[in-house]
Amino acid sequence: MSIIDDNVNELNKAIDHFRQDIASLKTGRANPAILDGIRIEAYGVRTPINQLASVTIADGRSIVVQPWDKNILKDIEKAIAESELGLSPANEGERIRINIPVMTEETRREIVKVLHQKAETAKIAIRVIRDKIKEEIVAAEKNKEFGEDQKFALMEELDKKIGDYNEQIRETAAEKETEIMTV
Repeated sequence: MSIIDDNVNELNKAIDHFRQDIASLKTGRANPAILDGIRIEAYGVRTPINQLASVTIADGRSIVVQPWDKNILKDIEKAIAESELGLSPANEGERIRINIPVMTEETRREIVKVLHQKAETAKIAIRVIRDKIKEEIVAAEKNKEFGEDQKFALMEELDKKIGDYNEQIRETAAEKETEIMTV
């Protein structure tokens, strides 16, 4: 195992976190993931919606939330209404329907700005991990675990791997931007 391989898990976690983070961005189409950040006070614990209810797409523009316990229907409705998502839940008695409003061009551009900020944050996380790995490589070379040639080979391998991860972030962000900007 090389020093780089020992840290691949951290790099993968950074990419996974970025993908989860941008899944909640509105795209103008119904997507259950936009509700992932909402927590409901139920049974004395703040719980994600998807652990309290079935969240499905009714059609391209609406999401249906059907709680397994009807007693928390009002709590779910209130949490959705009070979230920063700007959604208006409609209580249908046994379930909640959320109609996703059509987004304006300006709204789409604002969401793309947020997407780019999240992508930059992910790249920063990758750079922090890269710097940590570089420090480990330099320390290992100073401790005579390997020679200078091996150090430069590892640094080159690291730069290539980090480039691949940054490319994954760019590609994922570009796909999401296309999804957001598609009317």
